[in-house]
Amino acid sequence: MVTIEITDGTLVLDVHGLDKLWSLRSTLRIPLAHVKSAETAAGLERGWFDGLKLGGTFIPGVLTAGTFYTRDGFVFWDVHDNARAIRIALEDETYRELIVEVESPETAVTTINHAIKRAT
Repeated sequence: MVTIEITDGTLVLDVHGLDKLWSLRSTLRIPLAHVKSAETAAGLERGWFDGLKLGGTFIPGVLTAGTFYTRDGFVFWDVHDNARAIRIALEDETYRELIVEVESPETAVTTINHAIKRAT
């Protein structure tokens, strides 16, 4: 799971607990100018990956954490429970999107999308 904070025009995602080990990341910092949108991703399917795991852990139906390369580009994942997942679309970044589990998906999505509007 991650916590999300917006500080000085930057979206900061802090990875917690053993997820740091599974995802090989502890923090992601993305300028708000590079964040296109956020949405809930509760219906996201996590079957066998259609891509290449570059660093992290993938246990189908249990855990997806780390950096994956798909036909659309690099994606960072940290999800145990799909019901609490959000998708953050990016531009001009290494990652095309971030798919992470948060405590309250609706609150996180609202916070991120409002911050994007204020930054533009």
